[in-house]
Amino acid sequence: MNRLKNKVSVITGGNSGIGFGIAESFKNEGAVGTITGRNEESLQISADALDKAFIAIKGDVNNLNDLENIFKKTVEKFGKIDVLVVNAGGIVDGVSMGTVDQVTEESYDKYMDLNLKSSYFTVQKSLPYLNDGASIILIGSSAAHRAAPGMTIYAAAKAAVISLAKGLSSDLLPRKIRVNALSPGSIDTPVFGKMVPAEHLEQVKQVWRDITPIGRQGLPSEIGNAAVFLASEESSFIVGTEILADGGLTNISLMK
Repeated sequence: MNRLKNKVSVITGGNSGIGFGIAESFKNEGAVGTITGRNEESLQISADALDKAFIAIKGDVNNLNDLENIFKKTVEKFGKIDVLVVNAGGIVDGVSMGTVDQVTEESYDKYMDLNLKSSYFTVQKSLPYLNDGASIILIGSSAAHRAAPGMTIYAAAKAAVISLAKGLSSDLLPRKIRVNALSPGSIDTPVFGKMVPAEHLEQVKQVWRDITPIGRQGLPSEIGNAAVFLASEESSFIVGTEILADGGLTNISLMK
């Protein structure tokens, strides 16, 4: 259980959901480093749960100064960074999605800023602090491969994130830095509570179970295990590509 022993890692949005699942899996494999998020209280609770293998640094990935601070403080504490997980993103609090006739320019910008722009500049700002040969993992989404009502902007942003894995890998080949995308399907996290009213929560989760070939939602720890693989030397020949961790949602049809 030491595939990431002493690997210095930064996981954005590591204080909850998928990000915390990744941090926990990294800790179990011997990694140390930083988790980030905007909520100081949940950050500290998560850092405590990780047995202090990770420190918590508050920061907004849409703020370039915050990104600079995150990487600088991590290196001051642990040394240069071996693994970067660009996980922060997803649903924008208080900003609804919708069909093309409903989306405003403001809501479009907020979804693109959180899910695409922040991913690009998180990588850019990390570069002076990364070791040559580091692994960068961009968290995409199976939504990038499937059209769904009201999800067009989010899906497009995540499709662009998956494309970034290719282009950034090409840019960073001289430093032997590998960039890959890891795209979850429906994962059982608190994010569902932000998307639907409490009285409909279980019904919505059941819909996802019904359309996922494996018959259930995924767990944050399962995304964590896939991220460990991409962060470790076991994936040393995997560059500029995407791993779908979605229970077969994208590639297996349930049509009878």
